[in-house]
Amino acid sequence: MEKQDLASARRRMRSTNIKSRKRALKVLHDYRRQLQKAK
Repeated sequence: MEKQDLASARRRMRSTNIKSRKRALKVLHDYRRQLQKAK
């Protein structure tokens, strides 16, 4: 399994592979959603 942290997700956003980009986008969206809930 791949790492699911923020740095890895940002790095995978530059990938040409669509599946890994979508997975990375999901990680970033979940992180942003958690930040909004914390406020």
